[in-house]
Amino acid sequence: MTGFSLVELAIAIFIMALLLGSILIPLQSQIRSRKLEETDRILAQAREALLGYVAANGYFPCPASSTSNGQEASPNHANGTCNASVTFAAGLIGFLPAVTLGFTPVDGSGYALDAWASTQNRIRYAVANATVNGVTNPLTTTSGMRNATMASIQSATTLLYVCRTGTGVTATGCAASTDELSDNAIAVIWSLGENAPTGGTAPHEDKNLDNNRVFVLAPYSTNAGSVFDDQLTWIGPPMLFNRMVSAGMLP
Repeated sequence: MTGFSLVELAIAIFIMALLLGSILIPLQSQIRSRKLEETDRILAQAREALLGYVAANGYFPCPASSTSNGQEASPNHANGTCNASVTFAAGLIGFLPAVTLGFTPVDGSGYALDAWASTQNRIRYAVANATVNGVTNPLTTTSGMRNATMASIQSATTLLYVCRTGTGVTATGCAASTDELSDNAIAVIWSLGENAPTGGTAPHEDKNLDNNRVFVLAPYSTNAGSVFDDQLTWIGPPMLFNRMVSAGMLP
C-alpha cells in the first residue's frame, strides 16, 4: 500500500484551506451583522432610558465622565451645570450615565457597552447646552425646558447636528442642508463601533470624537479613505415633547 505523495498532501491541504476560508468569511460576516444589530438595540434602549428619565424628572442627566463610574458627572440641576470634564463650547459630551439611569447591563466600572464590549466601546452620550429663549442650559435644568418653551427649543439653531457625511463639515454644522439628518438634535447617543478607537483617524468618524456639536452617521464602509462603522441615534424635539407632554412635564 502506498501513501500520499508530498504533492498530493500539499494539494489536499490547499483545498482544505480554501474550504475553511469559504466557511470562516461568511461566519465572520454573520457575527459582525449580529453585533451591529445588537448595538442598534442597545442604542435604542439607551434612548428610551433617557426619555424615561426626562419624563420623570423634566430634564436630561449630565453625561458620565471617564472617572464617574457610570454616574452623571457632578450634576447641579438647579442651574443645569455638569462637571467641567464633560462640558464643551456647544454641548455636554461624555458617556451614557448608565448607573444614574438604572440601565443594564454595565461593565465592572458602571458603563454601558456596545456589542463589541471593550473599554473603548462604552456607549457615548451628548446633550446640547445652548441658551434658548434667554434660559441657560434649559435641557439639563429643573423646569428649564418649560421656561424656554417648546416653540423656542423646536426652532433653536444652536442645538446638535447629525450629518450624513463628514466631508466638509465644520464645528457648527454640515457642509450643506442636504447633508443634514438633523439640525436640532437635543441629545445624541452613539457607539464607536468595531474599530474603536482607531476610527478617529477616518474622515467621517473623527467628527464623532472632536467634542463639538456636529455628529456624523455615514453609510457603513471598510474602504480606505471612507471607513465608517460608528452607530448613532438621537432625540429630536418632537420625540422629546411627545414623551414630556404625556408625562405632564410640559407645557
